[in-house]
Amino acid sequence: MKVVALTYQACLQATNVVIASGSVPTIVGEAGIGKSALVADLACQRHAKLFTTVVSLVEKGDLVIPVPPLTSDSFVQTEKYGSLADVQFGYSHTLVAMIRYAEAHPDQEIIWFLDEFNRGTQAVQSELMNLVLQRQINTLTLPKQVHLILAENPDATMAGFEQSRYGVTPGDAAIADRTTRLVLTADATTWLAWATQTSAGQPRIHPLVTAYLAENPADLHVVATTNAMADDDLQPTPRAWERVSQALHELEQQRLLSQTAVVAAIMQGNLGMTVGTAFAGYVQEQRPGLTVDQAYTTADAVAVFKALAPAQQQQILRLCLAANAAEWPLTTGSTAQRFSELLAACPADGQFAIAQQLAEEPDLLEQLAAVTATTPGVAKLYQQLTTIGKRGSQIEV
Repeated sequence: MKVVALTYQACLQATNVVIASGSVPTIVGEAGIGKSALVADLACQRHAKLFTTVVSLVEKGDLVIPVPPLTSDSFVQTEKYGSLADVQFGYSHTLVAMIRYAEAHPDQEIIWFLDEFNRGTQAVQSELMNLVLQRQINTLTLPKQVHLILAENPDATMAGFEQSRYGVTPGDAAIADRTTRLVLTADATTWLAWATQTSAGQPRIHPLVTAYLAENPADLHVVATTNAMADDDLQPTPRAWERVSQALHELEQQRLLSQTAVVAAIMQGNLGMTVGTAFAGYVQEQRPGLTVDQAYTTADAVAVFKALAPAQQQQILRLCLAANAAEWPLTTGSTAQRFSELLAACPADGQFAIAQQLAEEPDLLEQLAAVTATTPGVAKLYQQLTTIGKRGSQIEV
């Protein structure tokens, strides 16, 4: 019988139900698949304060070995970075902060996220599970408003993960029996919907990444088994693609996208040889050649733009449109003037494609029309779009 694996949204809903029912969910999923992001989203939905403990960093006794009262001599003072208590053992700082927060906010929910639970030793797991079950350590009791969520990587003892190769410490049957296991899987459709959402006027993930994954959804996440891509010690994950997105922005900023070796090394270092090489090739084919800032500010931007392939030109103009609501509004005369110059440098079919995209944003067209009388650059762009629309005879501008 096949184990039911949940997409991000479905797992988010299921985790919410488990918490609301008074139980403790354990989210199982590959590294980088989005477990931590899911818990953060859940905390946001429930308006809960989130505290996180990475169990792989916990040592046996960290939560229960007492520490004598500290004096001023117990602290190391630094010139720039504050003070640090010079003690060997002690209560988890997270636990102390959580209790203090609960006292100060008695009506707010708290989520305590025990991440990488099965990367902790057996002794640490047992110590923490006693806290999960009894909600008490020595004389300290967890407030009722605290909900616990565990996250684990798969191990070969779990049904459906027999080929897993993670270096984990499987929990015993008693631990497994006291939580609700939810298996999270990567879902390209859901991830792409999230990745293309705009934040501060920009998509969350670089358009080159989302365009590639829309064509190659299986490359979003390759499960790290003994049989998967045997020549690769790295595989792509949603988290790795986020790093790739950040790297692409920096490569554009430093105008290094044309440096094939640099791009390939960064992509392979995040995604593995197979997918990293494929994506690096895709970037070289599709690379914009100019960032939005460069397109609007550099003196030779139009000349550079003219030398690019049509697909690259359209990509740049789409990025410019995405930046319209934030840093580069087309209702500004100088911005509209430069956009018009770039648009004029495109082939006719490229102009038509961009005009179509603009036509799908009636609010923007209305904003342009409203300032044409007072802003010559905007008037020129608006007239240009009207002409392109008439020529295409399929758009209503």
